Amino acid sequence: MMLKLAKCGYHSTHPEGLLIDRPNGSGCYVFVLFKSYAHVTVNGRTSTVSPDTWMIFRPDTPYRYRSADRSFVNDWLHFAGEEADPLLRELELPLDEPVPAIHSGSLSRLVMEFQRSTWLGGPLQERIIASDLNGFLLKLGNLRRLRPGSEQMARYFAQLSEIRSRIYSTPQQRYTIDGLAAEVSLSRSHFQHVYKELFGCPISLDMIGSRLEFAKYLLENGSQPIGSVSLMCGYENDTHFMRQFKKFTGKTPSQYRKSCTSPEPGRSHDLPVQSL
Repeated sequence: MMLKLAKCGYHSTHPEGLLIDRPNGSGCYVFVLFKSYAHVTVNGRTSTVSPDTWMIFRPDTPYRYRSADRSFVNDWLHFAGEEADPLLRELELPLDEPVPAIHSGSLSRLVMEFQRSTWLGGPLQERIIASDLNGFLLKLGNLRRLRPGSEQMARYFAQLSEIRSRIYSTPQQRYTIDGLAAEVSLSRSHFQHVYKELFGCPISLDMIGSRLEFAKYLLENGSQPIGSVSLMCGYENDTHFMRQFKKFTGKTPSQYRKSCTSPEPGRSHDLPVQSL
């Protein structure tokens, strides 16, 4: 039996507050992403959770939560299926306890996609949602494993992960290290140190890597002139782009494009970038 979504809510807003009380559990697994302060009681024990915290409640766990302030906002999923229990155990996801959310914005967008899928319908809806649920839980497990062990590093992980995601999703944007450091109220040197400690490479090389990956995509899938590709990837100088591209790929942009359209026998279309 595949995973099934019973119901869900994206950015559910309750201006007058909210009280959820399930003394016998809900009968299915419940994922809640808190976007407001809340008082949560599980098995008779009460704690206060802050925004950007998630919890997964077991089907038979007695629990209740209520808003700590007048207005309350959250995302939530109710799901079930024979695959749920073994998958949650395999991923070692905490149950019935609050977990600080990493990339809470990304998690929220995934819940939004679940809601869209339920509205869309269609003959493949159940299979699509089951696949998305599986991916959602895998992503939760992956984010748990990515979280750094040091509390000093952990305090910056969510913010710097969002910055790294933005760098790779908008490679054409011309970011500066000083500007990014200011976003998280760190000095340039401290920002660079923390970034490298968390992700294993300097931010400057991530910025280069994001541009070159985008450039490779454009060269493989389009016919724009090299100068246009350079501009689309955020380079102000064509010569600088071509030199940097060759340094990290081993070929000029023109040579790379030719290798993609006329690959050598027995060789893959993909050309690995040098380790950044």
